[in-house]
Amino acid sequence: MYPMKPARLFIVCALLAASVPALAQYQWIDKDGRRVFSDRAPPAEVPARNILAQPRGASVPVAAAATAPASATPQAAAASAPATGTDKALEEKKKQAEAADAAKKKADEARLAAARADNCKRAQSAKTTLDSGMRMARVNDKGEREILDDQQRAAELQRTRQAIAENCK
Repeated sequence: MYPMKPARLFIVCALLAASVPALAQYQWIDKDGRRVFSDRAPPAEVPARNILAQPRGASVPVAAAATAPASATPQAAAASAPATGTDKALEEKKKQAEAADAAKKKADEARLAAARADNCKRAQSAKTTLDSGMRMARVNDKGEREILDDQQRAAELQRTRQAIAENCK
């Protein structure tokens, strides 16, 4: 590479400095509350109070100037504009998550209701059997069959009534 002479360096710097206005940016808040950055002027339907920044020497669009109050400045517009725009996608995801939670809760409640209905049916069947006066037997932990006496039958009937009260609402 050739060493750059000071004059050429100065010319390159001057050309770069001259191109800075070409990087001029407009900044405004659109109708959805989001900040928009562009090198083009905002559309005419954007009110002047929503234009936050514009290049020096640029004028406010005619339609926006007609609706703008006399004291509207970019700082005043920035103060009156919402600090953060709402993100519709985030809100939609939040609604979907809430709907999924509600559906899961509803499915759990339906499963619990089905289990209660089954327990109710079984308890009512057991109560009918206990009330019939038939001889009943059960198997103990040794695997032997035991016939229920009146006291055991009364205790079993009490447990069955409690199960009916809890599950048959």
